[in-house]
Amino acid sequence: MEQVHVIRHKVMVEGQSIRRVAREMGVSRNTVRKYLGQSEPRRRELKPRGRPVWARAVERIERLLEEWKGRMTAKQRITGTRVHRQLVEEGLAVGITTVRRVLAEKRRQQAEVYIPLVHRPGEEAQVDFFAVTVEVAGVRLEVWKLVVRLMYSGRDFVWLYERCDQLSFLDGHVRAFAYFGGVPARVLYDNLTAAVKRRVGLDRELTDRFRALVSHYLFEPCFARPGEGHDKGGVESRGRGIRLAHLTPVPRGESLQAIATRVLAEIEAVAAHTRGEDGRTVMERFAEEAERWRALPDHPFEARRVEVVSVSRQALVRIDGREYSLPSHWSRLEATAYVGVEDIRFVCYGEETTRTRTRTRRSVLYRDYLPELAKKPHALRQVAPELLAELDESYRKLHGMLVARHGELDAARVLAKLLGCAENQGEQALAEALTAALTKERQQTASPPPQTEPEHAVLPPRLAAIQVAAARAADYDVLLTGGVQ
Repeated sequence: MEQVHVIRHKVMVEGQSIRRVAREMGVSRNTVRKYLGQSEPRRRELKPRGRPVWARAVERIERLLEEWKGRMTAKQRITGTRVHRQLVEEGLAVGITTVRRVLAEKRRQQAEVYIPLVHRPGEEAQVDFFAVTVEVAGVRLEVWKLVVRLMYSGRDFVWLYERCDQLSFLDGHVRAFAYFGGVPARVLYDNLTAAVKRRVGLDRELTDRFRALVSHYLFEPCFARPGEGHDKGGVESRGRGIRLAHLTPVPRGESLQAIATRVLAEIEAVAAHTRGEDGRTVMERFAEEAERWRALPDHPFEARRVEVVSVSRQALVRIDGREYSLPSHWSRLEATAYVGVEDIRFVCYGEETTRTRTRTRRSVLYRDYLPELAKKPHALRQVAPELLAELDESYRKLHGMLVARHGELDAARVLAKLLGCAENQGEQALAEALTAALTKERQQTASPPPQTEPEHAVLPPRLAAIQVAAARAADYDVLLTGGVQ
């Protein structure tokens, strides 16, 4: 490089001849002329150099890969070391570096080229689930985080669910659209079973409930290619970022809803001052995006699963492997269950009741069995602690007094009669009467009535003249000994 500079300087600056410079520098005149036309040395090949070893290696490696096709897994994959050993065993003299370069070149040629996309206001959102860990009421749980990301503004909606099922999937859309105040033109997903029943070529057959959601909000559902999650790389990367920025360390709360609300508030607070390449904040871009959205329908989508269930003779029904109690007079009937994310609404012959979804195998409310417990004191005795925990404080106080005075069995008998009154008069009315009675009893015990002297009776004159001598127990000892005193 330095020689090129000297030659060019002597000829072009100092004005020396090519012949003289060639003689002084010890190079040919053709070399001097070449360097006058280029500022740095370059090698020019009239024809490419032959690579016989590379050509033989490429040909055999391609045949090997074709032969081994279908005999690999994610963990049992082809490596350069294995291919090199196979080639050496076959007598092909080739170095492992050459083998690795061949394989690297094949991977480069087969690698996908990513296209820089353009996201326009109000046009696209991306949705996905992510597994996270939280601590609810001191118990560590594995739950699911649903992220809905608006690709133009970068605003996110996040909510936590106990299950990664269709109910959570639908409920997340309802919450997200209500939170944003509008509906984007299209939403991009994986090929998850909550949305796709099956794939037919390039088309997807949607599940019934997801089709109903799409019809309700009138957006276009789009799906990534199978196994190509990077097709929706915006929500993929954002989901990991939220987990590290807002769910680390493991968040704690009294309920999953409380944790989700706090995480969403933190994300919004950060978005208020986060600026993009154009200098605008997330919320400023969101304001532009919201102007182009489709308006929300008059009422939200009912994100519930409808099931017809049979009520057992124990007035229990089974939903998703869990048992729930219903009013005892529903026994042996059929009820309609509207299963939601957090609760289940049951309807039977015009009556309606709601139960909270639980993780336990069985969830029983013994208040459902008040008419039966009023007839069965022994059964009441067995479930008294659970029942009293559901009733008013006055019932627990009365039961404690009855047990202390009469024992558990008689206390259960009295409580059973009271439950019969509660069934007829109303549980609240009886609770108020018990509270009033217990309050009065406490007041009387605290301040007993004053003692008064008994009044002397007025006797007739003939009876008043009779003197009655007071007897002693010792006066009757003579009868025991047979003597006379």
